[in-house]
Amino acid sequence: MKVSLIEYTPNPDYTAAFAARVCYSSDIEKLKLDDKGVKNILRRVIKSGHHSVLEHVNFTFLIEGISRVATHQLVRHRIASYSQQSHRYTRIKRENFVIPENLSGEARKLIENHIDASIELYNKLMEMGVKKEDARFVIPQAVSSNIVVTMNARELLHFFSLRCCVRAQWEIRNCAVEMLRLVKRKAPIIFENAGPTCVRGRCHEENPCDNIREIREYFKNL
Repeated sequence: MKVSLIEYTPNPDYTAAFAARVCYSSDIEKLKLDDKGVKNILRRVIKSGHHSVLEHVNFTFLIEGISRVATHQLVRHRIASYSQQSHRYTRIKRENFVIPENLSGEARKLIENHIDASIELYNKLMEMGVKKEDARFVIPQAVSSNIVVTMNARELLHFFSLRCCVRAQWEIRNCAVEMLRLVKRKAPIIFENAGPTCVRGRCHEENPCDNIREIREYFKNL
């Protein structure tokens, strides 16, 4: 899987801070902010829960080679826009599958054999004149696709709190961590405390991890 940041709101930290400043100022001429002002106002409004100002900042990602297993989870985040490669119109190839890296030996071989059999049947159906949109019914969810995702900064913070957690499914977690790595470079103040909920406070899982300190350090230095 490859994650790329292909577009984003210019000066995202400044844009969110400027929006926040407008809320508390009646003099438009005095709204200009220096770097210190951006940091101060952003940290204050984020801490206070005034997150609506973050909705003025958008990020667009291209995610390549992600399985349908993971995209089914991804699109459940409804405050976002998605454009996904369609297997109604594009042909599925043998290399377009994701297999969990932790699987080996007989388990991995069984999955590979299943994928091989499904591709063989898929190709045979199309040779018989079956349309791609119908032939794809035999394809496992391990099939990968490419997807463009746009989220605003507020939704990204929510997304990261859920999908960067070690309890999240491994593929969408890897995707979320890489997305966070990319946006932190562009908006270091907005995302300085982003990550799973344990980064900012207590874990809400029934059985919290025993290495929360290490997790916090990891996301701090991401």
